[in-house]
Amino acid sequence: MGVLDFFKVSSPSEKKVPADSVDKTYKKLRFSCFVAVTLAYSFYYVCRTTLNVVKKPIIDAGLLDAKQLGIVGSCLLFAYGFGKFVNGLLVDHSNTKRFMAFGLLVSTVANMIMGVLGFASTTAGISSMVFFGFFAVLWAVNGYVQSVGAPSSIVSLTRWYPMKIRGTYYGFFSASHNFGEWMSFLLVGLIVANFGWQWGFFGATIAGVMGLVIILLMLHDTPESKGLPSVEELAGEEPAATEATDHAETVRIQKAVFRNSGVWILAAAAAFMYVSRYAVNSWGVIFLQEQKGFDLKDATFIVSINALLGIIGTVFSGWLTDKVFNSDRKIPAFAAGILEVIALVLFLFGGNGWFINVLAMVLFGIAIGVLISFLGGLMAIDLVPRKATGAALGIVGMAGYLGAGIQDIVSGVLIDGHSIVNEAGERIYDFTPASWFWIAAATLSFLLPVLNWKRKQQQI
Repeated sequence: MGVLDFFKVSSPSEKKVPADSVDKTYKKLRFSCFVAVTLAYSFYYVCRTTLNVVKKPIIDAGLLDAKQLGIVGSCLLFAYGFGKFVNGLLVDHSNTKRFMAFGLLVSTVANMIMGVLGFASTTAGISSMVFFGFFAVLWAVNGYVQSVGAPSSIVSLTRWYPMKIRGTYYGFFSASHNFGEWMSFLLVGLIVANFGWQWGFFGATIAGVMGLVIILLMLHDTPESKGLPSVEELAGEEPAATEATDHAETVRIQKAVFRNSGVWILAAAAAFMYVSRYAVNSWGVIFLQEQKGFDLKDATFIVSINALLGIIGTVFSGWLTDKVFNSDRKIPAFAAGILEVIALVLFLFGGNGWFINVLAMVLFGIAIGVLISFLGGLMAIDLVPRKATGAALGIVGMAGYLGAGIQDIVSGVLIDGHSIVNEAGERIYDFTPASWFWIAAATLSFLLPVLNWKRKQQQI
């Protein structure tokens, strides 16, 4: 078996499930897939966000400055955006179980190597430029393989869940982003605070191993590969005439999606939304430390609240639109965008008190949870046929992480460029220019989707 054959979508099983067991087996396996992608993608996130917790300790150790850390962070995000585009196209043709496990395996190894390099930088005298170079390359590799996770998860959901409840389960799944961020900020933050920043990467390594076990034990590729009928037949949907199973037809549908202007509008909105999202995730901890005087434990706890509360936004967003808005995401997305801007203003300019910063993260978490679910994918896949789900996700994901990567570089330059060294020799950072950059991006992210308000699903 060649490499391509190993990763291609599973063939239908010759052993069929007995007719009287089809419904029970289908519901059991689809729930197993849902649990698998939700938990495993949470651990994917821990392996991605380690850097966000260790920035200040690395700066304090004299290894890297804010500009270099911004470049390292952007390496992951640019590679992630490019990979999400490529892997979004590939996953439509792939075995989601094997594809997703491979990505997490490489990400886990990258975190382990970073932990080893971290210790080597202090014990073996590795120079800061060598450390910077290795860190940038490893984090770019990590970013690319991280991009396998979301497309594999979402395509798995579309293969197992019918249209009428897709939004509900997509919303539940999207909570994995927030749960993973919460684990990273809180648990990895505690490890770093108590044992040193190098151990944060080993904590992420353990999380990656746990995610791999879940994928291998609980995820299944397609209903047909388990001896079941297709999801359209199982759910009583009328399959579209063009939704054939052959490779050439899938490619033809994917090409048509590239001509869908509605998908590109959502891609632009996602790019601006990811600027504001990753501004808080990437720089929120160091912002609270430098600008507001919190220590590492308190700063990571406050920022972790946004990730934890985001679960509310993601879980209820899909369910609410399926039940109340007849699967129409436009109005809830617009309202969430306004709430996000309000929360950012409170966080960035609302003072140093615990209450105002916790409140800001509560509101931001709920709002960004809704927007990750809607602008980050659900509104795009609502516009395209099921066979092109990965292509739509690839376009939106590429744009979103292109925005996030540009954000990391621009933010690092703005923060470093508006810093001064005081009489005691300490570097003081001014986050005001970066703050206005983040707020402007958040505003654009909820205004752009208004252009799609009358657009229907693409017919091919």
